[in-house]
Amino acid sequence: MTDSTHFIDGNISDAPRSDLPGLLEALRTDLRTIGYTVDGVADLLGEAAHSALNRDQLIPALIVTGRALNGEPTTAALAAVVRLWLLAEPQEAETVNAALPGIRTQGLMELGLVELSEAGLVQARVDLRPYGWDGSPGEDTVSTGGADLWVASDLAAHQRPGVLRHDHVLGIGQASTTLVQVTARRHVARALDLGTGCGIQSFHLLHHADHVTATDISERALAFTRFNLLLNAPELHLDSANLEDRVSLRLGSLLEPVAGEEFELVVSNPPFVITPRSTGEAAADQFTYRDGGLPGDDIVASLVRALPSVLAPAGTAQLLGNWEIPAGASWNERPQSWASPDADVWFIQREQVGPEQYAETWLQDASESRDRRLYQDSYAAYLDDFASRNVEAIGFGMIWLRRPAQGAGAVISRFEEITYPIEQPVGPHLGAAVERADWLAAHELADAHLLVAEDVTEERHQRPGAEHPGVILLRQGAGLRRTNLLSTELAGFVSACDGDLSVGQIIGALEALLGGYDGFDPETFRGGLLAEVGNLVRDGFLLPA
Repeated sequence: MTDSTHFIDGNISDAPRSDLPGLLEALRTDLRTIGYTVDGVADLLGEAAHSALNRDQLIPALIVTGRALNGEPTTAALAAVVRLWLLAEPQEAETVNAALPGIRTQGLMELGLVELSEAGLVQARVDLRPYGWDGSPGEDTVSTGGADLWVASDLAAHQRPGVLRHDHVLGIGQASTTLVQVTARRHVARALDLGTGCGIQSFHLLHHADHVTATDISERALAFTRFNLLLNAPELHLDSANLEDRVSLRLGSLLEPVAGEEFELVVSNPPFVITPRSTGEAAADQFTYRDGGLPGDDIVASLVRALPSVLAPAGTAQLLGNWEIPAGASWNERPQSWASPDADVWFIQREQVGPEQYAETWLQDASESRDRRLYQDSYAAYLDDFASRNVEAIGFGMIWLRRPAQGAGAVISRFEEITYPIEQPVGPHLGAAVERADWLAAHELADAHLLVAEDVTEERHQRPGAEHPGVILLRQGAGLRRTNLLSTELAGFVSACDGDLSVGQIIGALEALLGGYDGFDPETFRGGLLAEVGNLVRDGFLLPA
């Protein structure tokens, strides 16, 4: 195990240096002065070019920034920096010096952020881009408000030629932002960022955790993370001279670097990509940012089984993952087999694809499609690998785990598929759902008084001329945006939920109104309706008054 002192000088080969505080301060000041922020770049590019850039299409942004180079000085400076790092377009040294007068080209070279091409132009060695978020009033955070940061990572496939290097340090991607959005934020003393990459999850954790431990199997990734932490130290409330007071960087695989420790919150965007294994394969042959080196979906299975061991009582873990779906099996069969009965578990499958589409996605991700022979061989290896385990599809989604509080048992075991658009960030809604499940476990529902949630609407459909609606739907406008098909009695119950009568009283009134016919079973009626009401509370349609 290696702690953060191993990276004290920042001098890891092929990674930015973090041991030059004066240059980091100069870079911060220059970038802030020219407005190199998320909003500043968006305003410069305009909606169309900015949207294209988010799809990794550079041409519209090249056109816009090319024109802006002839604009007023601050606009020209911002355009030059966007071209240098976001578009990977080499710049004249004079242009860079004018745009960033505090650090200049020489300082950027000392930090390892740029190099000179054979033609004498300044070209990016890394991707350095603005990143930030708005304040979230609903979150219990260490500090209020949002953040404007900068994040260094390796140049992506659309910014450089050839196949990615196997120790590639991934930047801000869809998976990392998804994990940011699904994490339920609360103040914690100790948090773990498992597989930190360039540090995105740690940035968010530092706003509501007293101390963050960040681990990775890649020494380069930890060096990038350290650089990013120190570059953004003021925004992240870090003391640059004493980084270890709030952050510990650990080198190692999975949970090995934190064995014997406990955390109140763990987040992980692990290397979950299912990759064909080959005889004689070495770690250097793997893309460390996405490939955990295990066959099939074993990396996710092992984490689901092991993560409760590093959780403090009532501690939670949230991660992303893939899982294999064998032919003829339901999608949740394998995930259910991984879950411990002694831990709370919630899987939400967001997407499901076939082996061919899965292979195409990840071969394209690393630019392996640029080498025709490599692409053909790798594609065939993916299909053979899936076929060897009779895999028909691959699921992707989010996973929530909790170690029950001392003396308590598990109360949540949910495996559901939600493939339609949901509200983002959904983390606060997931946290609220857990609170409702705990409330149901601790209260007698029949004695409770309930209210209809503010975002809930009712929708009725009936045939023309029909006396009664044939379909009654309850819809959520926020969170997971669920839709619930209501029976007549459940619709009647919901319409009576104004907080005045208890659940038992409403059910009694409905029994008197709807019962009494031959074959009516009062116990079955009451028990069934009470269970359906519990589901509506669990899903957030109804809330305790």
